[in-house]
Amino acid sequence: MLVALMSEVTGEPAMMWGPSIIGFGSYHYRYASGREGDMPRVGFSPRAAQLAFYGLQDHPASPALLDALGPHTTGASCVYVKRLDAVDLEVLRDLVDLGYQANASQ
Repeated sequence: MLVALMSEVTGEPAMMWGPSIIGFGSYHYRYASGREGDMPRVGFSPRAAQLAFYGLQDHPASPALLDALGPHTTGASCVYVKRLDAVDLEVLRDLVDLGYQANASQ
């Protein structure tokens, strides 16, 4: 279901990033330290304890939507959800869209 949702919102096919991240689109980053690499614009990892979403906090409007998402926690760059059926899927769609847009300019 998440692959279909994210593919529809982003217009991108799902791609594996390493052994466990399913990503959509890509962007290149470069830190002031000189470190650089490529990351998916948005993505998720179906971990045993919870789903980890990437790129959903990268838009200025994301915090307000996260308040409406439903039960979740956040880390430095991830949004964690234990049960997908406990969150508002329309809000998740909006977060995916905003995250995808935010990472387009990087």
